[in-house]
Amino acid sequence: MTRRKIQIKKIDNTTARQVTFSKRRRGLFKKAQELSTLCDAEIALVVFSATGKLFEFTSSSVQQVIERHHLLSSDFDKLNHPSLELQLESSTSAALSKEIAEKTHELRKLRGEELQELNMKELQELEKLLGSGLRRVRDAKCEIVLKEITSLKWKGSQLMQENKRLKQMENRQVQTLELEQGQSSEPIGDFIHSDPSQDHDSSDISLKLGLAFPSGI
Repeated sequence: MTRRKIQIKKIDNTTARQVTFSKRRRGLFKKAQELSTLCDAEIALVVFSATGKLFEFTSSSVQQVIERHHLLSSDFDKLNHPSLELQLESSTSAALSKEIAEKTHELRKLRGEELQELNMKELQELEKLLGSGLRRVRDAKCEIVLKEITSLKWKGSQLMQENKRLKQMENRQVQTLELEQGQSSEPIGDFIHSDPSQDHDSSDISLKLGLAFPSGI
């Protein structure tokens, strides 16, 4: 004899409904306990009967499971509803991407690319823009060249002054060297003086020799 399939709907008989609730509740709690034990799952079951009576089962703590549920729900809401700051950042990023695309397109036109889609008026405006840009480039180039010329002139003046100073130092050194050489090359005769005492001694010797050896001998 096969079991008759029960239609899932509210049981009208109060007694039968209460018996079914009691049996199904125990079976549900048993399955929850098995699931928690077998799979190391954190489970909390809260059941209110038709009369308002509370029945609960938890693998750890009902309050702990509820707090964890609230925390995950809050994070999930943040992911589904990004903050105003993230929305502004996303909007700013989109605007910047659009501006970059526009500027890139303008740059390509200035390079002479993608001109097929332009009409005569747009081409004339582009030509005028390029002409004014070319004039600004030339002005900037002339300004840089003038600055370089001025800098080179100043450097040349500094080098001339330094060269003049070095020549003056060299002339002073040559004059000093010549003066020293002139003092060291004076005549030796200026430093030799006749000694009168030596002259007197030589005359005395001559006199003595004349007495000792007369001229007639």
